[in-house]
Amino acid sequence: MTSSSSREVIVEADGGSRGNPGPAGYGAVVLDPVTGETLAEAAEYIGVATNNVAEYKGLVAGLKAARALFPDCTVHVRMDSKLVVEQMSGRWKIKHPDMKPLAAEAGRVFPAGRVRYEWIPRERNKHADRLANEAMDAGKQGRRWEPSASTAALDASAARNAAGPPPSGPPGDATAGAARARAALGSAPGARTAGATGSAKAPVSPTDSGYDAASGYDEGLFAAAFATEEALTASGDFEAEAAHPATAPSVPTAPGASAPDAPAPAPNASGASAPVVSASQGWSKGPDMGAPATFVLLRHGETALTPEKRFSGSGGSDPELSAAGLRQAEAVADALAARGTIQEIVSSPLTRCRQTAAAVAARLGLDVRVEQGLRETDFGAWEGLTFGEVRERHPEDLDAWLSSPKAAPTGGGESFATVARRVATTRDRLAAAYAGRTVLLVSHVTPIKTLVRLALGAPPESLFRMELSAASISAVAYYADGNASVRLLNDTSHLR
Repeated sequence: MTSSSSREVIVEADGGSRGNPGPAGYGAVVLDPVTGETLAEAAEYIGVATNNVAEYKGLVAGLKAARALFPDCTVHVRMDSKLVVEQMSGRWKIKHPDMKPLAAEAGRVFPAGRVRYEWIPRERNKHADRLANEAMDAGKQGRRWEPSASTAALDASAARNAAGPPPSGPPGDATAGAARARAALGSAPGARTAGATGSAKAPVSPTDSGYDAASGYDEGLFAAAFATEEALTASGDFEAEAAHPATAPSVPTAPGASAPDAPAPAPNASGASAPVVSASQGWSKGPDMGAPATFVLLRHGETALTPEKRFSGSGGSDPELSAAGLRQAEAVADALAARGTIQEIVSSPLTRCRQTAAAVAARLGLDVRVEQGLRETDFGAWEGLTFGEVRERHPEDLDAWLSSPKAAPTGGGESFATVARRVATTRDRLAAAYAGRTVLLVSHVTPIKTLVRLALGAPPESLFRMELSAASISAVAYYADGNASVRLLNDTSHLR
């Protein structure tokens, strides 16, 4: 046998929370890197906690299990938590008070030079994920997880044997492998259930979510938007498989014009939109594309400029949320906590988005990553003006801006073509970084409408028919080959 001083082992760890925070558990497995043999397993129900706390506890348990086997080994940690991997690698700061002691505990198990961290997609972390779910199931029944009753190793082995070749093409490259995705989505009469191998989330009902008819819970809107997801997965979250175009429910949207930061939507940048997928292109067979990166798109709450419909971009006064906007941020935080699906939060750098994101992060126990690419358009000299005031002062510039995506606002602001390229680049980077995860993106009218339009492959004029209210929720899922599925648009039921 190889001596422990020269031996390397793989630790895969995961954690889950059914409610975030809610009943939680973790799982960890120590593997031989050459044979793939399971050397040790650990799992535990930990009571009420967040996803991130459970993930960190899984890491600690996996490291301790490896040390018990081979005290002088080196460890290759593989997890699908981008937060834990980046924080333990020293690339992201650890700000949340619940995370700091857990990260410090993990860092003490082995000297830093003997542990390296790698992020892996969720579908490659099935063994640890299954252990976490077994622990949560045991806790629900009032008992401890028992290794002798675990089938996680068998489930993981079967999944590896059944897996097809990995998809090619970067997220956002909508032409690469799209036929395989379409075929996979229509191949089986049934569908896989995320609850069997994914971190289980309880289905949301009006009672679970804390809303009822008296408080304005729109059950019809919610049910229509998520009917296909509920039929395809036991989790009831945003992460279900994409629906066949012929059976996908239409998402209701409010009629009328938008009340955005910007009075007009963003036209397309050249080459940025995805092709429209039709049923006639084929749905017969192909590999499962795996869990998508799901972007839950949250427009920030109101500022003083929002009800007045003034241009408010990234080049102006950077207003704070109004009292109404703060109430909206708290309401959306409660709604997202009730769903329990958000795993990461990414925000525009502008104050109104960061305040909205902070309200959600405090409720979910997550950190907020700031992403410059999610900022609103720079409207130049038009910042703070109404559409009518711009028409009076700069009529020719406004006409040019409305007629061409390459035209910039007066004073050197950003053209819509520039913004669309920025948003598409940001989309591709985030979809690759968060494959298999559900990420809350807190942003503005132009970036969110652009993401939805590009996902649909719709023409620029389609954006004029989209309502996007303050503190509204939309959702788009991105698969590994670049295919996208719009799941939700302008949900405001949490504000009623």
